[in-house]
Amino acid sequence: MGEYGVTSGQRVAIIWDSSSPVEALKDLVDKIQALVGADNRVAVENVNQLSQSAHRESSFDVILSGVVPGSTAQHSAEVLAEIARILKPGGRVLLKEPVVTESGNNSRIKTAAKLPTALTLSGLVEVKELQKEALTPEEVQSVRDHLSYQGNDLLIVQIEGRKPNFEVGSSSQLKLSFTKKPGPSGKPSVDPATAKLWTLSANDMNDEEMDLLDSDELLDSEDLKKPDPSSLRAPSCKEMGKKKACKNCTCGLAEELEQEKKNSQPKSACGNCYLGDAFRCASCPYLGMPAFKPGEKILLKENQLHDA
Repeated sequence: MGEYGVTSGQRVAIIWDSSSPVEALKDLVDKIQALVGADNRVAVENVNQLSQSAHRESSFDVILSGVVPGSTAQHSAEVLAEIARILKPGGRVLLKEPVVTESGNNSRIKTAAKLPTALTLSGLVEVKELQKEALTPEEVQSVRDHLSYQGNDLLIVQIEGRKPNFEVGSSSQLKLSFTKKPGPSGKPSVDPATAKLWTLSANDMNDEEMDLLDSDELLDSEDLKKPDPSSLRAPSCKEMGKKKACKNCTCGLAEELEQEKKNSQPKSACGNCYLGDAFRCASCPYLGMPAFKPGEKILLKENQLHDA
């Protein structure tokens, strides 16, 4: 296996950022091309443009990111997720990134402990730290220029991970059997240890170490009181403030309203209904009936009950 774990015939992606020295990047690309051979097997991408590069998923065997000498690239969660997407199942990623020894106010720089976690959360497995070393003066200056960090607790970590041997989002049907194999008697066999665990014998009842609860002790005096029947009755429609009976009324409100409707005296709109038909309106319910005294109760048929 060649340098960076690259062998002939593999497809390799090299990811760089603005801190990568141009000559160092060119030398790295030439070196990797010599290892994998011709046929455009090396792709070079800027870390900030990776998601726009339109690479198909599972395109590369190896991805090298931030390994250009002098580079101080930072890998966001989005970049790591894109790396995992375009990496082939079983493919390998090798990256370098400056970290701090302790968490500080600069959220752009990860701690040494959070970098492996970030790779794992992106979907990579077998994540392990390969090397940790101090930054060169040029790299320290690059971090200060590009990341605005002025601390002195910087280290650069080289770390690798692999994509699982399956594609992201793939599925496989599990062959599960929930039927129990029958025993000699034809019935499903039962584990003897399980049966013993759930069996209570007479010997267990005489065991001094067996602590049994008295079910009567679980009830207090309030539980033993007979409830008041009125408290068990559901409130009627009228008690709930309803003016109309429910569709399937059982409290008697429907019958009460029906009786009130039958006994109700229609209200005269003109006040002349009692005088006779000559003084009644065309829609008067008393049409055809003899005159009557004011206030006298007159019984009407059901089809006559409407306002005059």
